[in-house]
Amino acid sequence: MKTYKEIKNLHLSGEYMTLTIDGDEKKFKIKDISPLLDKASEAERNTFEVSPSGYGIHWPLLDEDIAIDGLLGIVHSREMQRKSA
Repeated sequence: MKTYKEIKNLHLSGEYMTLTIDGDEKKFKIKDISPLLDKASEAERNTFEVSPSGYGIHWPLLDEDIAIDGLLGIVHSREMQRKSA
């Protein structure tokens, strides 16, 4: 399976989510990326799965998904999607 992004060291602490994406540590304010995660319990926040390809993160107890490109502010246009199809 081709890896899209390499995701490591994901942890949520207080009001921040910190993770390493392709070797660079990134820190995000949880309330800015997901109101659902912001209000979640510690157990709900800490039960997550990183997709094997590195495309996104899933919190099964919350049914919440966050794409890595979305975290990084990468926007894909429809034209780009057509070219890759």
